[in-house]
Amino acid sequence: MNQSYRLEHDLIGERQLAVEVYYGVHTLRALENFPISGNPISIYPDLIGALACVKQAAAITNRHLGLLDDERAEAIVRACEEIRGGALLHEFVVDVIQGGAGTSTNMNANEVIANRALELLGARKGDYARLHPLDHVNLSQSTNDVYPTAVKLALQFGIRRLLSEMALLRKEFELKSAEFSEVLKIGRTQLQDAVPMTLGQEFSTYAVMLQEDESRVGEAASLIREVNLGATAIGTGINAHPEYAARVTRRLSAIAGVELIVSPNLIEATQDAGSFVQLSGVLKRVAVKLSKVCNDLRLLSSGPRAGIGEINLPAVQAGSSIMPGKVNPVIPEVVNQIAFEVIGNDITVTMAAEAGQLQLNAFEPIIAHSLFKSLAHLAAGCRVLGERCVSGITANREHARRLLDDSTGLVTALNPYLGYARASQLAKEALATGKRVYDLVLEKNLMSLEQLDAIMRPEVLTQPHFSTVHRPRGDG
Repeated sequence: MNQSYRLEHDLIGERQLAVEVYYGVHTLRALENFPISGNPISIYPDLIGALACVKQAAAITNRHLGLLDDERAEAIVRACEEIRGGALLHEFVVDVIQGGAGTSTNMNANEVIANRALELLGARKGDYARLHPLDHVNLSQSTNDVYPTAVKLALQFGIRRLLSEMALLRKEFELKSAEFSEVLKIGRTQLQDAVPMTLGQEFSTYAVMLQEDESRVGEAASLIREVNLGATAIGTGINAHPEYAARVTRRLSAIAGVELIVSPNLIEATQDAGSFVQLSGVLKRVAVKLSKVCNDLRLLSSGPRAGIGEINLPAVQAGSSIMPGKVNPVIPEVVNQIAFEVIGNDITVTMAAEAGQLQLNAFEPIIAHSLFKSLAHLAAGCRVLGERCVSGITANREHARRLLDDSTGLVTALNPYLGYARASQLAKEALATGKRVYDLVLEKNLMSLEQLDAIMRPEVLTQPHFSTVHRPRGDG
């Protein structure tokens, strides 16, 4: 054999591996079997870090239970700490989309950790008699408890970032709500003139929507805290010490800085993907509402001359290769597209969770891939939307007031004083003649100037208000 290669074997046979690589024969098989997306699991550093946390916790627990000697345990722990720090990320090479319920990912982690641990012991890579990927790194474990536990831990990291970005975006909307608190405008329902409101009120709804979803994401995260580590193959805990599950979960919580709990029924936890479905559904909710907000921003800024044009989005790039001076709402548009992707990811998670059979769901890799994408892209979308769009939005105050004054929607404020039938006639005449409702009321002596101005005050138009002004007499 060429000295630049080493030999490793598995149940299928013997294979050559380049001496410099840290992964082994099982990983090599997966590389050959799953050339699917072209994306290795290393695109999710959270997952790699979480796998290292799990393996580190297992090594320490096995040592304390007298199942793993100090020398091997210490080498495994040191290798895991290096990987958690970002080392050897490029060695995690199996495709994110893979058969086998995550076995290839677990094997990849076992082999990289084992070969780095061997180096730390002064041995050569592949000297598995000294320290074995399965007998020692994977001791007391199965893919079926390691992989979902690592996925859940990695999701916790991603959820934290998403919640942080959502909070920052919410604060941007809160700032704009305060800034626009006195900007009067017409509200719209079904894209038709409705009743007056302030632009500040409109932007406050976006902040509230985000705050509600922050709570929902937090609730979904609490379900992800429950793990099945110690379940081994199907939840019976075969080949694990009776105290292992509780001990390793406590150790993992301490290492990762995330409070995890052992599932009360490990057999159920090993086959059930319900917590993933719940999280995916909440992420879809966030996406749908964010997309709705972006739809509003695009409508409100439409124009600049032939649209609604009540707000201006910051210009961040030229909008056309043929139309000079055109600027498009590209930031809301990219967030819309993120939302479409997240909604599609939710369908994938739903189908994969439903397809689980008996004691295991074999499709957790695509569930993990979908959720990691949704979390990462939503977090990035919130950050970009806040920093490159919302923070720079300005109001066209005079234009918004002019649209309000010209709108027939003002007749609704006159209902308590003129009655519905007369108000409807005013609206019809205003549309037919192009006159303002305000001017028609005065022309017809339906109200005095003082009465009308008292009704048209912002605090009357934009919030609950009770008036003792009597309806004027006259024809309906």
